[in-house]
Amino acid sequence: MSEDTDVQLLLRIAGQDQRALRQFYERFHGVVYQFSMRTVANAADAAEVLNEVMLEVWRRAASFQGQSQVRTWLLSITRHKSVDLLRRKRPTELLDEASLDEGEEEASCPMSLAMELGQQGEQVRLCLDRLKDSHRQVVYLTFFEELSYPEIAEIMAIPNGTVKTRMLHAKQQLLQCLRRLLGGGET
Repeated sequence: MSEDTDVQLLLRIAGQDQRALRQFYERFHGVVYQFSMRTVANAADAAEVLNEVMLEVWRRAASFQGQSQVRTWLLSITRHKSVDLLRRKRPTELLDEASLDEGEEEASCPMSLAMELGQQGEQVRLCLDRLKDSHRQVVYLTFFEELSYPEIAEIMAIPNGTVKTRMLHAKQQLLQCLRRLLGGGET
């Protein structure tokens, strides 16, 4: 499906077309579920977020302005619903990282190579699970959804520089974790 088709679905949803919502759900439920899993890390909670997101799409389809791609708009809603769920469940555990230094450059990391090889897939998954939620979200959106940093910044409602900083820290942590797990040296 194309972006134009996605926009047309939203227009039909705004007109209370339930069939369009069903098509929209079929198109995007996997993306929403997987992204929410990166935040809530629980299948039941991710399913709850998915339901809340689709209800929000039903309610707010008419508010889509076309200033971003439909997927970006949808993942932004998903992020907000995921964070809201976490706040309801464990309010004292969430930390805002907006104060991170935004001037750091990206570090190179063999993470994508390890993922491609597949042999270390379980170790990579384990290391990804050890990341903070905000770092895991940036990694997921970058490598699995193939979004740009500006798109991720829009979804997460943070500056582009913060996305870069979170990615830098995530890559460093992943590299350290993989080195420990794969016996590649002390960190």
